[in-house]
Amino acid sequence: MAVTDFFAGEIATELLKQLIFISAKAWKYKSIADRLIILIETIQPTIHEIQYSGVELPPHRQAQIGMLVSTLEKGNKLTEKVLSSRRWNMYRQFTLAKKMEKLEKTISDFMKNQILTHILADVHQLRANADVRFDKVERSLTGLEEQLGSMKIGGGGMIRDAMKMAEATMEIETSDDCEKFGVGLEIGKRKVKKMMFAAEGGGLFGISGMGGVGKTTLARDLERDGEVRCYFEDRILFLTVSQSPIVEELRTRIWGFLTGCEGVNHVPDWNLQYNGGVKTKKLVILDDVWTRKALDSLTSNLPSCTILVVSRSKLADPNATYDVEVLREDEAISLFCLCAFGQKTVPPGFDKDLVKKVAGECKGLPLALKVTGASLKDRHEVYWKGALLRLSKGEPADETHETRLLHHMEASLTDLDETTRECFLDLGAFPEDRKIPVDILINMWIEIHDLDEAVAFATLVDLSHKNLLTLGKDPRLGSTYASYYDVFVTQHDVLRDLALHLSNKGKVNRRERLLMPKREKELPNTWGKNCDEPYNAQIVSIHTWEMDDMDWSDFDMDFPKAEILMLNFSSDKYVLPPFLSKMPRLKVLVIINNGMSPAVLHDFSMFANLSKLRSLWLERVHVPELYNTTVPMKHLHKMSLILCKINNSFDQTGVDVSSIFPKLGDLTIDHCDDLVTLPSSICGMTSLNSLSITNCPRLSELPKNLSKLQALEILRLYACPELKALPDEICELPQLKYLDISQCVSLSCLPEDIGKLKTLEKIDMRECYISGGVRSAVSLECLRHVICDKDVAFIWEEVERAVPGLKIEAAEKCFSLDWLDE
Repeated sequence: MAVTDFFAGEIATELLKQLIFISAKAWKYKSIADRLIILIETIQPTIHEIQYSGVELPPHRQAQIGMLVSTLEKGNKLTEKVLSSRRWNMYRQFTLAKKMEKLEKTISDFMKNQILTHILADVHQLRANADVRFDKVERSLTGLEEQLGSMKIGGGGMIRDAMKMAEATMEIETSDDCEKFGVGLEIGKRKVKKMMFAAEGGGLFGISGMGGVGKTTLARDLERDGEVRCYFEDRILFLTVSQSPIVEELRTRIWGFLTGCEGVNHVPDWNLQYNGGVKTKKLVILDDVWTRKALDSLTSNLPSCTILVVSRSKLADPNATYDVEVLREDEAISLFCLCAFGQKTVPPGFDKDLVKKVAGECKGLPLALKVTGASLKDRHEVYWKGALLRLSKGEPADETHETRLLHHMEASLTDLDETTRECFLDLGAFPEDRKIPVDILINMWIEIHDLDEAVAFATLVDLSHKNLLTLGKDPRLGSTYASYYDVFVTQHDVLRDLALHLSNKGKVNRRERLLMPKREKELPNTWGKNCDEPYNAQIVSIHTWEMDDMDWSDFDMDFPKAEILMLNFSSDKYVLPPFLSKMPRLKVLVIINNGMSPAVLHDFSMFANLSKLRSLWLERVHVPELYNTTVPMKHLHKMSLILCKINNSFDQTGVDVSSIFPKLGDLTIDHCDDLVTLPSSICGMTSLNSLSITNCPRLSELPKNLSKLQALEILRLYACPELKALPDEICELPQLKYLDISQCVSLSCLPEDIGKLKTLEKIDMRECYISGGVRSAVSLECLRHVICDKDVAFIWEEVERAVPGLKIEAAEKCFSLDWLDE
């Protein structure tokens, strides 16, 4: 039976009730209502017989039932209007009476064509054919049972027992997923239905999410949903495409479904067109689609229909895609308990807090909850405690848990090219549940994978589209001259665990990545036991508390191939590891203090051995003072000081900063609250290409000798509220292309000679209340883009007329300190 048949019966019954009520209460419509009652009572038995036949009708018969359903629905709406119409509105009553006469004629014509009689005959024929087929199947099964009855599996178990065991193993996959997912599933269904129903002419829609988050469960529930089946008149095709699809076979099935020619074995012409007949809405659900190429092969040149693509990547338009989210805590615990105990709640006598902690390690991911719960089923509490300890360390609950979970999750990586896969594995180097600065990722990938910046960013976006990480939404992201140091990505813990698992295979000394899964008081013992042999790791990530000389004493390790070192700690003082001097190839050094106050670093003198260091990131530390004896960092290209105490580090008397950083091209100082005046010594770094002084609340003055930075192309000064003026010398920068002064609320004017910046292409001055225009700006012949608030856009009107192709954009506010909330 089709859902359409069911609704025909229900709607007919409801319409009959309404007509009887009209006949009794509304005398002006009584005669028409009585005639309609006779018609409905005549066809109702036939509809009921079709409704409860249990037979799936062919498409053309379903279309005919669909026509009847549509007519009856219109009749229902019409009777509601009749019952709600006021007696004094004679014109409306006359109009409604005419519409009821038209409804009577439509139903009468339907009956004259004896369509329901033909449908009922088909039902009887199909039922008879089905009985014959079931008899054959039953005889075949009986014979098969007799043949297999004595066969053994595994030295004694009957096949039936093996089947039962397999069913028990798959219990978590076959249970009622609707019941498990609760409110989250209903929200997803509602949002997807709203998208599909709003598009009258069909279109391409998507369900997206990481592996194991419940995409297919949502798609299956939509396929069964009564509203969906009614809207598409029961014309829904669900196909699983898979990673290695047989495209021709899938195309044939789609072609047969859309044209009604479902018996053909070959598609004669894939350029399908609608050729008349009863035009109906149809839904094609394509589950487990891996690539855009596969999707295009299956959907190109289709006639009008709705396509719902289910994929780990965002293959449909983002505005037409629903991202499946992880479960809320209460839903997660219910699902976990269902798989672990066979019920939605913790059974009496079992440690509820222990269950909550174990379920919490799954971070709301349905697959992890199901696999972990099933792996702990029928286990004692002592075993649960051991599982919790292993899970908290990023290890599997047991071997079965590891095999089943990783089998599903690792499939997310098989479609990645080698470089993108390696970039995904690099994410395991970052601490759990912390935002990852995009700038650090991009720098890592540039140095270790030899990527251009544009390619590295494209890789980041690709991983985001495949739901292997979550890219923070920022309107500046991806735009020309965008900065990345205050934009972040996050990653689900289960995906991080996958990266750690794949990276931590093999002997410690042989791994390409040496990573700590979580913060510990000291380094893993296995690291110290192998110090007599060099380590092959290219990436080393350490996550500890405070470390002193004694803590490092047992870890005299040699890293001849290390190119990236990440030191995450939580303390107000920190001794740098002695093996830092044994990393001759180190290119990227990241030092992040997750504590509450800036930390003092000790043994900074070891930097003398880092001759190949190209990128340095210091966060929440005291920047060491520079002296003439400081060994030059000849290859350092990029330095980022975030939430640091500058302590006049760059303004030491007699210190030649340019000789210490002879090739520094990119300097960022962000959220450094003790920076009042930008040291003039920085202007001696003539190699600087990009200078970013941002979110420094006390910065009030820039050096007068800023014009020395002859190679400077990018100058960012945003969110410095005490900065009152830009020095005139800024107009002497011959290579400047981008100027960002947004949120510098104390600035009241631009330099008079700003027109001298002949190479300037873009100015960002949102939330910057400059009131007076600058006449010389009409000479900015390369200027292409100005971003400002609406109330100051008028100062650029003359410039807009003078400079061809100039875009004046009144932008939305996009700056915040939300990223500081860890």
